[in-house]
Amino acid sequence: MKTRTFLVSAAILMGTRLFAGDFVTNSNHSAQWARMLSRNAVIDADATYYNPAALNFLPKNGLFVSLNNQVISQERTIKSTYPALNDGSYTGKIFVPAFPSIYAGYKTEKFTISGAFFIAGGGGGATYDKGLPAFEYGLTDLVPGLAPQGVNGYRADIHFEGTSVFYGYQLNFSYKINDQLSIAVGGRLVYASESYKGYLRNIEVYNYYKNPNNWTRADAIMQGAATSFTNAAKGSQALIDNGAGAMTFAQVEGAGYISATNRAELEGALTALGYPAATPISSANAIFTGAAAQYGAKAMLLGDQEADTKRTGMGFAPVIAINFKPNDQLNIGLKYTHQANIELEYDTKKDFITGFNTDGTPITKFPNGQKNRLDMPSTLSLGATYKPIEKLLVSVSCDYFFDKQANWSGRQDSLDGNGIEAGIGFEYSLNEKLALSTGYMYSKPGIAAGCQSDMGFELNAHSVAFGARYKLNEMIEINAGIEYSAYEDFDKNFTRNAIAYKETYGKHTLIGAIGLNLYFGK
Repeated sequence: MKTRTFLVSAAILMGTRLFAGDFVTNSNHSAQWARMLSRNAVIDADATYYNPAALNFLPKNGLFVSLNNQVISQERTIKSTYPALNDGSYTGKIFVPAFPSIYAGYKTEKFTISGAFFIAGGGGGATYDKGLPAFEYGLTDLVPGLAPQGVNGYRADIHFEGTSVFYGYQLNFSYKINDQLSIAVGGRLVYASESYKGYLRNIEVYNYYKNPNNWTRADAIMQGAATSFTNAAKGSQALIDNGAGAMTFAQVEGAGYISATNRAELEGALTALGYPAATPISSANAIFTGAAAQYGAKAMLLGDQEADTKRTGMGFAPVIAINFKPNDQLNIGLKYTHQANIELEYDTKKDFITGFNTDGTPITKFPNGQKNRLDMPSTLSLGATYKPIEKLLVSVSCDYFFDKQANWSGRQDSLDGNGIEAGIGFEYSLNEKLALSTGYMYSKPGIAAGCQSDMGFELNAHSVAFGARYKLNEMIEINAGIEYSAYEDFDKNFTRNAIAYKETYGKHTLIGAIGLNLYFGK
C-alpha cells in the first residue's frame, strides 16, 4: 500500500507535438510545405517524405538533393481559475533555430531510390519559468493547513523545461509501372528522445502574526513539528518503559512522574492532532510516533527538489505509396505509413519525490528504468494536384491519423476519435524563374477533455502560409516560406477541495523556412 503525505507534483510534456501534425506526428518537413501547406501529391524533391511514388515523375533522371531548415517559435499558455493560486497564468516559450530535413535520391527511367532525414515528431523544448499549475496546486494547501499559525500566503521558486524530438530516417524504393502509374515501398526508423529538467526550491509561507517581512521556509515549519512530536514520543515512551502505558498524562502527573508543564505539553500535542487529552499513554505514543514520521515526510517533500531525466526509445514503420498521373494536368498521391511501436525507458539522474510507501521508500515522478509506450500512429495520406491553366497549380491534401489504435500507455483510451488534417495550396508561376504560393490547413486532433492537462494538450488549429520558389537555373532552386498557426483555446473543468475551477489551454506558432534543391542529371 502506498501513502502520499503531501504531494508536490512535477509536470511533464509527454509526447505532445510542438508544431503542425497530429498528437505525436509532425507534418512540417520542408520549405515547400511552409510556403504551401499541401504536399501529398506534388512532384518535387520533398516527395521523398510526402509521397515517394511521385519521385518517378520528376522531369530529370539522375541525382537530386533537397536541404531544408525551419526556424520555429511557439508560445503555449495555461490559465487556471483556481482561487488559491498566487497567479493562475503560465507561459511556455519554445524557440527552435534548427529544424532540418534532408532528402536525396537517384532516379532512372523506371526506378528511383531515395532517402530522408527529418524530425518525425516533436523537435523542440518548452521552458516554463513559473512551472505549471500542477507544481503549485499542492503548495496552495499550505495556507489553509497552517492558517491557525497565522499563515496566509505562500511563494516558491519554480522552473521546468521539457524537450521532445523524434528523429526520422527513411529509405524508399520506387518503381514506375507505366506513364500513368508508379508505386513505392519504404521503411522509416524513428529514434525518440525526451528530456525533463526542473526544480522546486525555496517554498516559503508568510506569517502575518510576525513582522511584515517574515517569510518562513515551509520545510522548516514541518521539521519543527516533526521534532516536537519526536520529543513527545520519547517522553511518552519513557513513561511506558516505567509501566505507565495504561495511564493518562493527568494520572501520571498526579502520581508525581511528570510536572504540570510536561503534562500540558504532552496533552497539547495530543489535542493539536485531534485526540482527547485523556488518551492512554501507550496510544498517545503511537500517535506521536506516526505524526513525527508524517511531518518529517512533509518536510522532505517541501524541501528543495530537482529533476533531471531522459527517456529514449526506437521504432520502425513500413511505408507504401501509389501515384497516379492520368495526364499533365492531374496528379493523385496515396500513402500509408504503418504504426511505429515505441517504448521509452527513463534514465534518471535526479528525481522529484512525490510521496512515500508504507515501508518508507520514496515514490518518485520519473522512476529510473520505468518504461512507457508512445507509438507513432499509422497514417493514411491522400493528395491531388491540378493545373487549370499552365501557370497555376492547385494542391489539396488530407492526412488521417489512426490514434486510437496506437499505445500511449493508456492515454489513447481518452481520445474522442482519430486525428485529421486537411489543406489546400496554390502556386502561381510569374515567369520561368519565380513562383509565388500560399496555403491553408485545418488540423483536428482526436483529443477529448479526459486526455488534456497542463502536462500536455492538443488543440484544433488554423494555419496559413505564403512564400516563393526561385529557380536560379536548371540545377538550383530556392524555396522560402512563412507559416503561422492559430490554435483554438480549450477549456477543461476541474474540482479540487470542493472548489470548481477551469484551466484554459492555448498556443500559437510561427515558422520561417528556407530550402535549397539541387538537380543533377538530364
